[in-house]
Amino acid sequence: MNGAQSLFKALVNAGLNTCFTNPGTSEMQLVYEMGLTEDVRPVLCLQENTATGAADGYARMAGKPAFTLLHVGAGFANGIANVHNAGRANTPVVNIVGANATYHQPNFPEHELIGGRITDLARVVSHWTQEAKSASDLAVLGAMAARYAMIGSGKICTVVAPTNCHWDPSAGTPVAEMPISTPRVSPETIQATVAHLSNGKKTGLMLGAHALRHEGLEIAGRIAAKTGAQLMAETMPGRMARGEGRVIVPSVPYLVDMAMKFFEGYEQMILVGALHPVATFAYLNMPTMKVPEGCEVWAYATPDHDILHALKALAEGVDAGEATVARQERLAPEAPSGELTPKAVGRSLCLALPEDTILVDEANTMSQVIFAEAAGAHRHDYLYASNGAAIGEGIPVALGASIACPDRKVVLLQADGSGMYCNQALWSLARENCDAAVVILKNDAYGILNVELARVREGEPNDKMLSMLKLDRPSIDWVQLAQGMGVPASHADTAEAFHAQFQEAMAQKGPRLIEAEMVWDLGPVTDAIYTESHKLRLKT
Repeated sequence: MNGAQSLFKALVNAGLNTCFTNPGTSEMQLVYEMGLTEDVRPVLCLQENTATGAADGYARMAGKPAFTLLHVGAGFANGIANVHNAGRANTPVVNIVGANATYHQPNFPEHELIGGRITDLARVVSHWTQEAKSASDLAVLGAMAARYAMIGSGKICTVVAPTNCHWDPSAGTPVAEMPISTPRVSPETIQATVAHLSNGKKTGLMLGAHALRHEGLEIAGRIAAKTGAQLMAETMPGRMARGEGRVIVPSVPYLVDMAMKFFEGYEQMILVGALHPVATFAYLNMPTMKVPEGCEVWAYATPDHDILHALKALAEGVDAGEATVARQERLAPEAPSGELTPKAVGRSLCLALPEDTILVDEANTMSQVIFAEAAGAHRHDYLYASNGAAIGEGIPVALGASIACPDRKVVLLQADGSGMYCNQALWSLARENCDAAVVILKNDAYGILNVELARVREGEPNDKMLSMLKLDRPSIDWVQLAQGMGVPASHADTAEAFHAQFQEAMAQKGPRLIEAEMVWDLGPVTDAIYTESHKLRLKT
């Protein structure tokens, strides 16, 4: 057995059987051996950020890691944005990164990084990184990475695999028990949190990670019903149970000024699997914390804890029992008509989403309106695509989710600007015949940057500023782009046309893209943000 064979045996033994890959010369021995390994499915991606983003989407739905196979430091660098997103989504991912043979690295061939090693690059976006020193070591590191990736809510693990470790003889595959145990909250912490929930203060129970999945949300709903605490979801949930019959949980707004209004009146915030609610960016003379001054933030369980155990223990501590939980009713609005607006798209989703759809969100500025309208759709799992705020992961996440759950429909709402970051993933959707519908929300602009510009400008924006935010010279033809990669596509510019095409896509199997030409006037939004941000600056 050589090192490559023992590596794949270790990964398969750990339950990892899907590889998203964009290999190169230094991975050819691994490609050869993977081709002879019956229990591993390779999925070819045309760019590394597609591979890492797809591994993220896969693991969110499969409940176990996929692994990536990437080409040396430059290839890993291409995939870093979505490795970062996966880490912020608490997703378990194992990366296998090829490297020059250990004896050739000192010769400084072209693929060697100028100022360091691949491990230096990997560690800034990985929880655990190691480079193999021998063929036998490669299998051990593969087993360790697969185990460590499953700690807590999920970890990013990266193994650097020099080529001689692929072909040299290996001592065999180690036997490793799965998984490493995840830390649990202490009895003292449980008691202190029960006391917080019993002190009569207006309380928010902010949920993240596995607390937002169906089982965790059910328990959290009973805790809230018993104690009077208000459930809320972290701003960018990796996966959240939503729709008909599900526990109702609003999300904390992204924009700091909107979030501050959302939190008004709260005296304490208890975090379960969520991080402290802070602004994504700092703004001149504006707060960086979303919660008001004087509101205590109490971290009960972090994403590194056993979240379900923490919720069960808390439910027992407050005697939640079978408390009646507020649930989302099924809503059936009238079919949309007229202009194709975010509200119209949301209504179509509400009416036509099949039960148990996986709904991926990278709608960006349109997201809030669409998902408010779609709240009463059939039950579904909601995935926020770019959890590390590195935009462009929508299509790869949809690809990975579809590979993980081939019997479930996947629907992606994708902003047009960020969609161009990883549009290569459309080719993989076609190649794998994924049952995924991609809706491109086309407004020929980086809408979110118009919002952000409103925070810093002193007056009206000029043409030079706006030229860096517009995508209309030339306008991107997503129908031709998708068809060129093998995905059937159509164009809609009215609510009626979109609704008909979306219904058709939901009734059929296989990949599909709808280019939705949106009517979306951001002017009132940016004007309001401009006014409010100036008020906040003066107040601060």
